[in-house]
Amino acid sequence: MRRYRYLLAFTITLSTLVSFQLTGWLSFATVVYAFGILPLLELILPPESTNLSKPEEEVFAKDKIFDFFILLAAFSQFSLFVYFLVNVSQLRPDDVTFWGRSLSFGVHTGVMGINVGHELGHRTEKWMQRIAMGLLSTSLYAHFYIEHNFGHHKNVGTPYDPSTARYNESVYIFWIRAVFTGIRSAYRIQLDILRRRKLPFNSRHNLFLMLSAIQIALISIVYGIFGWIGVLGFLTSAITGFLLLETVNYIEHYGLARKMVSERRYEDVNVTHSWNSNHIIGRSVLFELSRHSDHHENPHRKYQILKHFDQSPQMPTGYPGMMLLTLIPPLWFSIMNKKIKILNGNFQGRAAVQA
Repeated sequence: MRRYRYLLAFTITLSTLVSFQLTGWLSFATVVYAFGILPLLELILPPESTNLSKPEEEVFAKDKIFDFFILLAAFSQFSLFVYFLVNVSQLRPDDVTFWGRSLSFGVHTGVMGINVGHELGHRTEKWMQRIAMGLLSTSLYAHFYIEHNFGHHKNVGTPYDPSTARYNESVYIFWIRAVFTGIRSAYRIQLDILRRRKLPFNSRHNLFLMLSAIQIALISIVYGIFGWIGVLGFLTSAITGFLLLETVNYIEHYGLARKMVSERRYEDVNVTHSWNSNHIIGRSVLFELSRHSDHHENPHRKYQILKHFDQSPQMPTGYPGMMLLTLIPPLWFSIMNKKIKILNGNFQGRAAVQA
């Protein structure tokens, strides 16, 4: 049954399809499910920290059913993207149903678009990386592929990382900083790649430029087929999706820092530089994203074999509940700052990244 628990992710797809059939406040079905029902379940169910045995890990790593699940999730995002545009373009923006369905699909975009795009973006197969870029384009956040893979994983836990939330930095300030500095970082990373390869800015190898052009073309196509209402729905779902991503980034690295080992070098990334969650509902729905500590130490490890480490900082609940907690900064600080002070006492010489 461990193989099939990831089918829980498709309850997000099911709830989104339901929201497309409902009207009024009922059309917020996915929002209620993701941030009402799931956090409640995670408060009731205990975390599960056991790892696969070595023989199980070898079998799971080669089992193609896990690739099937992740590719099916990608298919669900692409399919619902089209269905959503057809559906929402028939509504009026002064109708609460328009916003309920747009936000519901935005949650789906965050889970099945950006999160699955993140997983596929770490695969070594080029065709999977292209699917990842396509998924990220449905949230107008394709630059994430560049910044995350070539910036975040290198700079996590340092002041140079847009995605590391600083100590005492609220999620609202973090959203603004992370979104704009993330785009700038992706642009600069791409320029550095072009310079090293001695290629001009307008080269076909300029991935930042290509992805930007694809997203502009996508908005134009949506406008041409579905009109300005379709574009408004698309922008609403996209913004919802990438703000969910940045909220996840916020909870994953809040206040954690890598120690400087010389004037120019930080310690290597290890499993103490990310907050971890073993709550089984969030792990299943998000394809093990919440076992984030292992992901950062081993970024190419497939989701189904990510591990728990006792030395990793542990969140008090799962991702859905932690994301809700960020929306009340005083409550977030009162809980998480205490944990950081305890961690800093355990890891002498480490200071939190300051806001």
